[in-house]
Amino acid sequence: MKRIGFLSFGHYQAIPGSRTRSASDVLLQSIELAEAAEEIGIDGAYFRVHHFAKQLASPFPLLAAIGARTSRIEIGTGVIDMRYENALYMAEEAAAADLISGGRLQLGVSRGSPEPALNGARTFGYVPPEGMADADLARVKTELFRAAITGAGVAEPNPQMTGSYEPLAIEPQSPGLADRIWWGAGSRATGQWAAEQGMNLMSSTLLTEDTGVPFDQLQAEQIAMFRAAWAEQGWERTPRVSISRSVIPVTTDEDRRYFGGRSSESQDQVGYIDGGIARFGKSYTGEPDQIAAELAADAAVQAADTVLLTVPNQLGVDYNARLLQTIADHIAPAIDWEPNLG
Repeated sequence: MKRIGFLSFGHYQAIPGSRTRSASDVLLQSIELAEAAEEIGIDGAYFRVHHFAKQLASPFPLLAAIGARTSRIEIGTGVIDMRYENALYMAEEAAAADLISGGRLQLGVSRGSPEPALNGARTFGYVPPEGMADADLARVKTELFRAAITGAGVAEPNPQMTGSYEPLAIEPQSPGLADRIWWGAGSRATGQWAAEQGMNLMSSTLLTEDTGVPFDQLQAEQIAMFRAAWAEQGWERTPRVSISRSVIPVTTDEDRRYFGGRSSESQDQVGYIDGGIARFGKSYTGEPDQIAAELAADAAVQAADTVLLTVPNQLGVDYNARLLQTIADHIAPAIDWEPNLG
């Protein structure tokens, strides 16, 4: 049985038509949308993390607030750019938010993506040592973060205070959180690397490579290679795999005004990102029965256990709750999903 969640990019801007005109708007509406999604039976509420942009940036206060206001829905990120993080402080914040939610955190992390700031992480004070790239530093920080949330000793103790010479772990600890860390992989090779590290796989609507096959098939290859690498490592637990899709059912005049002319997005696009070629997956926009049939034929949707649906968050809570209800009623059953109503 599949799980579905929504993925919000958390945009806000004081422009005509926007219902998230300020940071306060987008934060409060994110909580309200998570509550509405839980009532519908949606499985997860996920949020992008971006810096130096009018988007959601600091995830843990938001995740903790949603955890306190909901009871069943998974709460996650897609993804946290580890270049910007203090790994030990993040471990404390993540454990606290997970405890508040009762163990529902699903954290997607990665080495980062193109952004408005040229050297944003360095502005935050994180400069890689000589000979190490930003992406390498992100992976080192991820390793330290994952060790910290499993209770590894990471600090030298003061024996006069502790009566011991054993290294100190961060507090609090939240049991099980270590199994709920996902790596945002942008290629088949990084998907294999995530499996080797014992992290779940989070794959987006683009891959930073192109072999000429349709995006869903390339992504299905990534998933198959991830699972094969996982099996080779002999990890005991079963990993999870999520993919993202842009799904916009068009059923009202309002939908048609916003999304009625998007035929150019109904096929894959090939372009350049970070100086290399990339394949971008198509959007699914149209009548619900048409979208249901297309998603049922999507190779990666079939291969993944979790599908994250990007939402146009600037259109507000009511619009997006209705969008999710339409998907739940008329589209998601075609991909073997049932509502989680507790």
